[in-house]
Amino acid sequence: MSRASQIEIALDLPRPWGGERFELTAIKPLTYIIGPLGSGKTRLAQAIAATTPGAIFLGLDRLVAGETAESHLANDTALNARVEQALTQLTEDGATPSPALTALIAGLEIEGPTVLVVDMVEQGLDQSTREAVIAHLRHRGPDARPLFLMTRSCAILDLTAVGADEAIVFCPANHSPPSLVAPYPGAAGYEAVATCPASPEVRARTEGVIARRPQVA
Repeated sequence: MSRASQIEIALDLPRPWGGERFELTAIKPLTYIIGPLGSGKTRLAQAIAATTPGAIFLGLDRLVAGETAESHLANDTALNARVEQALTQLTEDGATPSPALTALIAGLEIEGPTVLVVDMVEQGLDQSTREAVIAHLRHRGPDARPLFLMTRSCAILDLTAVGADEAIVFCPANHSPPSLVAPYPGAAGYEAVATCPASPEVRARTEGVIARRPQVA
């Protein structure tokens, strides 16, 4: 039995939901969390990290236990070696070296957590780097540590490439409870998921945008 399949997630959904129960069993090595702006992706991701034993949330600052990637790399020679090896392979596969890529890979290579929940995995990465990163993560195999990847990138979540070791959790714009969506046309929620991933150019135009619900007087 793979490490991922032994993990189950069960929690009462935070705002903007009404406390509905959310459960996932037989977790896949890669699970994408996707939805339009303001749909609650970040709240769901943080709740998964907070309620799953051994999980951590890797935010946009890529801090782990309050420390930067540079700090971890400077103090952990084994981690530094793993990160250097991964970066070399990624560069050979077309990735562009950058501090954002190093920080992401350092967070992904940290030992200890049983689950990693990653905020906007594509943050700061160009298109070719995103493609190299997701290929790298797919090659980890079925026994790899489960990753929950928040994304709105068409390079990270290519619906035509989703495999058996991957799952999609969709957060609807109307704040209905998040649900698993199968990656094929005709499946419930597929068309809504297909409208969410965007190119780097579109993502750049919405970078930093925060959707807010209107205040009711």
